[in-house]
Amino acid sequence: MKKTIVLILALSMLILSLASCENGPHQMDEDKGPVISAYLTDEMYNFDPALAYTDDSASKIISLLYEGLMRVNSRGKVEKALAKEIVYNKETNIMKISLNQTKWSDGRDVSADDVVYAWKRILEPDFDSEACALLFDIKNAREVKKGDKTIDDLGLAAVETYVVEIEFEREINQDEFLENLASPALVPLREDVVGRNPDWAKRSTDIRTNGQFILRKMVYGDYLVIERSSYYYRDMEKDEVLNKYVKPYRFYIQFNKNRDENMTAYENNEIYFMGEIPLAKRAEYKNKATVKNLLSTHSYYFNTDNKLFSDSRVRKALSLALDRQAIADLVVFATPATGIVPNGVYENTYHKDFRQAGGDLISSSADVAAAKALLSEAKVNGGSFSITVRKSDETAMAIAEYCQGVWKDLGFNVTIKALGKTERKSEEENVSSCYDDDLYTAYVARDYDVIAIDAQALSTTAFGILAPFAKDFSGMAIDLENQNYDAVPHKTGFDNSEYNALIEEIFQENDLNKRAQMLHEAENMLIDEMPVIPIVFNQNAYLASDLLSGFDFSWYGTTIFKNLNMRDYNNYLPDTTAETISSDIFKGLK
Repeated sequence: MKKTIVLILALSMLILSLASCENGPHQMDEDKGPVISAYLTDEMYNFDPALAYTDDSASKIISLLYEGLMRVNSRGKVEKALAKEIVYNKETNIMKISLNQTKWSDGRDVSADDVVYAWKRILEPDFDSEACALLFDIKNAREVKKGDKTIDDLGLAAVETYVVEIEFEREINQDEFLENLASPALVPLREDVVGRNPDWAKRSTDIRTNGQFILRKMVYGDYLVIERSSYYYRDMEKDEVLNKYVKPYRFYIQFNKNRDENMTAYENNEIYFMGEIPLAKRAEYKNKATVKNLLSTHSYYFNTDNKLFSDSRVRKALSLALDRQAIADLVVFATPATGIVPNGVYENTYHKDFRQAGGDLISSSADVAAAKALLSEAKVNGGSFSITVRKSDETAMAIAEYCQGVWKDLGFNVTIKALGKTERKSEEENVSSCYDDDLYTAYVARDYDVIAIDAQALSTTAFGILAPFAKDFSGMAIDLENQNYDAVPHKTGFDNSEYNALIEEIFQENDLNKRAQMLHEAENMLIDEMPVIPIVFNQNAYLASDLLSGFDFSWYGTTIFKNLNMRDYNNYLPDTTAETISSDIFKGLK
């Protein structure tokens, strides 16, 4: 009996000690700064920055975890981040970028090799990423992507531990290339982590990050813990204070509650930051929330291999029938999409907006009569198709239901296919399950009729948005078993020879004014062909307690928390999750 009591006491002390350590969502005994209960965004299933461009939830988290060579500040100015010094020799067409010294979340130095690996990965022929066009100025990049040359032929190398050398095909516009390097998709990655495990970005134990925060712990369907990186630019030899560069210690996000339940918790002062306001509450909080434009467009991608959508007149008719202002009013935190390129993308300098310069290419109101006329011209009297949406995204679901009703009035039978996640259990002992995002899987396989995508601008340049619709710039993986190494068109299947030729001409053009003019021409061509329907320009809306201060935003509209402060934070610790932590511990002991 005494042995049993001793064992129980020992296990209890173990649970309590681990509940206060860095492996669980708890305040440490040592005061390290605020631990904040928050609902930053909906649950996500893949933390790979090269792939996280179809879901706004992903961009809000990824931006906290990784840092690239450049960044775009809240004023739209491109500035150095990981890059320390940039030297471009126009005679040799070689750029050298030296890096600031910082470390990964496990304490290893961030090196030039990590930058080189991440970019080479995107340019590999068998890798899918629309970001690859941002790197096509690099010598042999296009030939590498097409499989005509090997990755070793790429004009990219780590010539020193902290120096990246880039050789270009020709003289480039340095400012535009550096804008591209601020892309959230071009951050460094660890080859020893990414290369050894295809599921590295789906388990918190495998993810290594170099940004302000690390992914401390993730329990799918339960909670997520994001914690300040103790290695972020800190000089460890000088023993600099932990909060020198990042003030908040932890964010604790609960996923076992839906948006409505988290909203109630916010209203009851149980959580202090609400990054996803439920649809039912948006009208009430419209004038209370802080709202920033995201460089992102909620869009409907057509599968142009579907016979019903092979005629551009049908695609245009479906677009014309939508009242985008009504949809924006339904969503509340959005504006009508008046083109492919969203607000905030540069014309040819960060002082000039591409969307404003190009004007409205799409009306915010519906034109049902014109839609019916186009369908009649195309001899289409209706048909059946589905809209694929992410099940957890109530906003996407509401938009789909609106479009379903409008298109039903045009004579179409429209169903909504809501996709969630698929669990994959590991065959390895003591390795947790991971989940696949079924919508992303359908998107990559082009297993859809119409699919709802939050199309993230991967750069502040219009070229980065428009180029992937051209076959040779799509970034899609080629079939290496096909000896012809044929380029693969955009995910929609859109392949227009005139558009392809125009993008090629734009790529070769160095005069920024001519280039901007041609980019507007390309956007007009896409609007006329309509392989994708832009519906609304997305916005980031959040509510924060008066206890919080020090917010900032990137030009991409994502929140920057590194200077966030919480008044009297020791009086507002998160609710205990001892039962969850205890369960995890006992599983590990078995």
